[in-house]
Formats: sequence, C-alpha cells, structure tokens
Amino acid sequence: MRAIDVMTRDVVAAPPETTVRDIARVMINRRISGVPIIDRDRQLLGIVTEGDLLCRIEIGTERRRSRWSEWFLPNSRLAADYIEAHARRVADIMTREVASVGEFATLGEISDLMETKRIKRVPIVSGGKVAGIVSRADLLKALASHGTNAPDEESDRSIRNRLVAELRNQAWSHLSEPDIVVSGGVVHFWGVVGSDEERRALRVAAENVPGVRDVEDHMISGPLRPGPLFPVV
Repeated sequence: MRAIDVMTRDVVAAPPETTVRDIARVMINRRISGVPIIDRDRQLLGIVTEGDLLCRIEIGTERRRSRWSEWFLPNSRLAADYIEAHARRVADIMTREVASVGEFATLGEISDLMETKRIKRVPIVSGGKVAGIVSRADLLKALASHGTNAPDEESDRSIRNRLVAELRNQAWSHLSEPDIVVSGGVVHFWGVVGSDEERRALRVAAENVPGVRDVEDHMISGPLRPGPLFPVV
C-alpha cells in the first residue's frame, strides 16, 4: 500500500496568519495533533503540532530558566523561547523544515520517516502543494485491515476512490476518508458512526462498488466529530 491509499485528502490546514488560540481550538475540535500551514496556492509552508503549543505564557507553562543558565545560552535561543511563549500567529511558531513525501511513497517509507524523525504525521505533497496527510493511526488501520489475500493496489485504490466519491455525495455520511481502508477487495470501515441506519447504509454503499469482495465493520457508535472553527483550506 502507498500514501495515496490511506491518506486523508480533505486536510485540515490553516494560513500562516491564523492565531495560536484558533489553531489550538481546531486541534481540540477535530481531534488532531498537527495542522499543516499553507499559503493561498496550498504550498506547504510549515506545520504546527501540539508540542509547539505546550510552552505558553497564557497558562504559565513557558520555559523558566535560571539567571545562571541564561549566561551560557546564546541570545538566539532565549529569543526563540520568548517567541514560543508569546507569539500570536502560527507563522512564528510553526516548524518550517517539514518532513513530507509524495503520493506514491510506500507505507514502509512513511513508517521509517516517522520513526527517524520522531513525528506522528507526514504531509503528502504533489508539486509542492499539500495533497493529503498520513498519521500513525492511518498506518495502524492499514495493518489491522490487512488480510490473507494478496492485495491488488490498483484494484483496491479504484474501489476506495469510487466509494469515497459516492459517500461525499450523501448528506447522511459523516465518515472521514482515512476511516475507509480497502485491502484485497475487502472494505474496512473504522471510526465513529452516528446510528445503526448510517452503519447499514455504509455497508450498502460499499457492496454496490464493483470489485468489492466483502465489507468488515470496525466502527463504534457514538457522537460525531464537530466541524472545524474555520473553513478547511
């Protein structure tokens, strides 16, 4: 499997002028731990993660260094600490050197990148523009969905694309794209479903896609995720 087979295409991203407070709200409401920062042309500028928001003056968690230790630190390090604690815009705290891969990177390549860089998510870029994102959870879903039948990447990708396109046209469907994994012709549904009717409708939609051999339901019932506080860009 490759990035294009598991990635989220509707990426929750933000422009560089977004406030730190707003980005924190989006992470909470969308239950995500990182947000790519992009320009008007969707070019990747950086990424903001939970770790970038931990040392903040508003909640008393800014870095506290003794006067003695400050003598041995360069001014650039002390200035960076100040920015981290006081900056209002995400442009000032985002990580600019972002580890990213293309759409056809293998899951093995993505896993190696996550391990070596100690990161939880990898933006997927095409022509410098953000095309999707793959998280650790997406790799786990792919692992848990892997069956005994040898997967046909092209066939599985076609099935997933057709199913995603069908569900996007249905007002009742709230399942996110990374919660749909296809392996060996078997459609696996993950995530949260709002009702038994929606659960059955998802199965019916999958069964009507040519090439689907079976449908496996791993979903749990519960409240649906709230939408973003600002539009997905």
